[in-house]
Amino acid sequence: MFVQSASRAAARSSAMPTTAMRSYRTASSPMACLNARPQTEKKSIAPQQTRAASEHAISNPTLAGIEKRWDAMPPQEQAELWMQLRDRMQVDWHQLTLQEKKAAYWISFGPHGPRTLPPKGENLRVFLKALQYCAIGVGVFYAVHYFAKPLPKTMSKEWQEASNEYAIREKINPLYGVSSEGYEGKGFVQSPPAEKQ
Repeated sequence: MFVQSASRAAARSSAMPTTAMRSYRTASSPMACLNARPQTEKKSIAPQQTRAASEHAISNPTLAGIEKRWDAMPPQEQAELWMQLRDRMQVDWHQLTLQEKKAAYWISFGPHGPRTLPPKGENLRVFLKALQYCAIGVGVFYAVHYFAKPLPKTMSKEWQEASNEYAIREKINPLYGVSSEGYEGKGFVQSPPAEKQ
């Protein structure tokens, strides 16, 4: 707002020379760029350039085989071609050639860049790699259990039956546990007998 009001004040004052006013308007600041009025020379050149770019069709050799050439093109050429197509699409679409329509569609929605299709056999490779890691996990699990110490004596069926007798004698959890009336569960027993281990 300050730049806008300053430019209005500068335009009203007749004491300021015209060269100073021009240099003030071409100052490089964000607000000056927004509020600057284009000079008459630029007005006459810019519309002709866009009209010239949009009136003439892009040559067929430029667009031929764009699907195969797009990934190999340097980014600068890709950007230039897309800008030419964008300028062409500003006119009536009935004036576009079939090649231009196909190229514009392919560049916008084709399988390139982030939309590239996965290579053939990738799903199989992913499945095999997942299977390999699962096999490694199972192998590590059994290796750890093979080299582990034997189970503690409290993990035998005899010890757990003795724990049931102790719970009944001491009336542990008389509401719904081992010492409750009519209890029919296993209690603390969860392991096989010690001989089977």
